Amino acid sequence: MKQEKANKIKLVKIWEILSQETDENNPMGTQTLLKRLKELGIDCTRKTLYADINVLNEFGYEILCTRGVSNMYYVVDRKFDMPELRILIDAVQAASFITPKKTKEFVDKIAHLSGSRSAEVLKSNVVEFNTAKSTNESIYYAVNEIALAIKDGKQVEFLYFDKDVNKKRVYRKNGAKYLVSPVATIFSNDKYYLVCYDDKHKDISHYRIDRMSEVRMTEISVNSIVYTKQLDLKKHKGQVFDMFTGKPEKVRFLADKSLIDVISDKFGEQIKLFSAPNDKISFTADVQVSKTFLAWCVGFGKDLKVMAPDNVVKQLKEYTTELFEHYNK
Repeated sequence: MKQEKANKIKLVKIWEILSQETDENNPMGTQTLLKRLKELGIDCTRKTLYADINVLNEFGYEILCTRGVSNMYYVVDRKFDMPELRILIDAVQAASFITPKKTKEFVDKIAHLSGSRSAEVLKSNVVEFNTAKSTNESIYYAVNEIALAIKDGKQVEFLYFDKDVNKKRVYRKNGAKYLVSPVATIFSNDKYYLVCYDDKHKDISHYRIDRMSEVRMTEISVNSIVYTKQLDLKKHKGQVFDMFTGKPEKVRFLADKSLIDVISDKFGEQIKLFSAPNDKISFTADVQVSKTFLAWCVGFGKDLKVMAPDNVVKQLKEYTTELFEHYNK
């Protein structure tokens, strides 16, 4: 490399080497740093190196130094610390909508945010979660199209499929495309969903992004109701069960105190709980009544009971009767 070009890029390379290869436990000596620069075709002396590091520090690129016969330089200022990166890696490993190929790529990228030395430590401790991973590699293209459409206020179109017994795609609507007004994307129960307004159903709908293909932003503006409906996504997510929508109802429950944590996890810490006789609690929550909601209630057996409204109690009685008859045929 010509020295003129080398001088222009030298500061960048010094910062790059130190930020990727050092930390407080692994400083780099002057001679090693000069050698690393030499390998890149950049000639540098002790004196100019000292001056270059001072320049970097003056402009906010903090490089610490332990002085001695040979100065030891290192960088500790990271955008993420190790526990934060560990959480991100575990989240990627556990997410079923991320394909095996992309999982490996994401883990590598996240780990290297800590610098190359710490990256090896992070990757050596990666736990392979027993998660059924999606094989739909186009999900990343889909997410990008949806994000652009939300930003530009445009509708998106896509094909939507299920899987048959041979794990082959079976497209809904006989292969016709869906056209919806995107509102947001939501991560729920290890799945990634598009929340949108569906003109056909005249309501909010959810679609699993890993079951979408040929996703494309159109030139059609989103339905104006997207702006007037003012959907509270946090509240909405608390009302639906496994992203299945239903008729909104204000439901009153009676539950065993052992379910307090479960109730708080589902409906949020703000849910008001009231003491009831026989070591019970009562509470009221806005929910969307679907078969998934009914199954959720039944799953707690005698520890949870819907008290009102009457139409929801009736639906639960019919649901449990159907289950009883199903297993007694």
